Amino acid sequence: MKARIKQLAKKYNKQTIEWRRTIHANPELSFEEYQTSQFIQSVLKKEKISFTRGWANTGVVATIKGDKKSKKVIALRADIDALPIQEKNKVKYKSKNDGVMHACGHDVHTANMLGTAALLNQLKDTFGGTIKIIFQPGEEKLPGGASLLIKEGILKNPKPDAILALHVHPPLAAGKVGFHPGMYMASADELFVTVKGVGGHAALPHECVDPILISANIITSLQQLVSRKANPTTPTVLSFGKINSTGGATNVIPNEVKLEGTFRTFDEKWRAKAHKEMKKMAEGIAKSMGGSCNFDVRNGYPFLDNDVSLTNRMQQFAEEYLGKTNVISLPKRMTAEDFAFYSHMIPACFFRLGTGNKKRGITSGVHTETFNIDESALELSIGLSTWLAIQELNS
Repeated sequence: MKARIKQLAKKYNKQTIEWRRTIHANPELSFEEYQTSQFIQSVLKKEKISFTRGWANTGVVATIKGDKKSKKVIALRADIDALPIQEKNKVKYKSKNDGVMHACGHDVHTANMLGTAALLNQLKDTFGGTIKIIFQPGEEKLPGGASLLIKEGILKNPKPDAILALHVHPPLAAGKVGFHPGMYMASADELFVTVKGVGGHAALPHECVDPILISANIITSLQQLVSRKANPTTPTVLSFGKINSTGGATNVIPNEVKLEGTFRTFDEKWRAKAHKEMKKMAEGIAKSMGGSCNFDVRNGYPFLDNDVSLTNRMQQFAEEYLGKTNVISLPKRMTAEDFAFYSHMIPACFFRLGTGNKKRGITSGVHTETFNIDESALELSIGLSTWLAIQELNS
């Protein structure tokens, strides 16, 4: 069966690359993936794979049933949205949409899943059970497409026994994949803070309540939550990535400052406690300095928990398909993924696909304007994804 899968992966490699390039050239933002959804549906129709549409408006779910008798169900997931980034790559398939780019590799994930669906559809005689293939919108934007699809019943009728997904990983060379059993990625919450003071002439600060100074104190002091309040054994990150004042200038103290940041950790109890601590500290600092503060925490994705038993099996299956030297163990990451929602509902495995190639200069990280992949990774990915799904169903 392995030889048969590899033969089919080679056969579909060129087509999968073309699918990836079409999707890459026509990126759409989260929950706006109408063209992408239509493209996915057109491919599934051509491959004669049944599907339902309209999940969170743009999501598509394909279903493939094996010829052998089995009640097992496995789900495979690909995210389909792009990011608000202007692409600077000089490639024929460069984004046609200004300010929108597949900078996180979701074009790769979608093309991989189309290729995998095509292979599985031709290999129905080799497995029993049902495969649900989820083309999910809105991974990059809260509340996350995964949470919406779960509410709409994606994990019911039938309920999957497990769910798998891969993600591009530029630091890892094409030809390799990586796994991490257990807690793998952090929770991620968004922070929106408004600090209010009393503006005026910058030469007369004694007549003002300076919201910039208050904001600086808040940012600095909140780091105590990480250094003094968080358990040292629990990775925690607090970062502010945006600060804007309303009406300020070199000689003008503004009335208001807005901050935006992120809070990430692996402990749900500490996460909830930290939200309260941050709000209390920020409001207290602002009040003590004569101003006020509105501290809004928007709950994001929970931590991603790779089921240990499932992930160990997937790693073993990957070693059988690729060889042990091409399968590595990964460390925890403070980045986040809405696939985490699935991982808190059913056994899940989220693994990494190597897409980098230093010799060819393909090294840019995700979420950058020059992100790209070594497309040789696609032949590996569609074959491996197919192998993993069949092995799990037949195990």
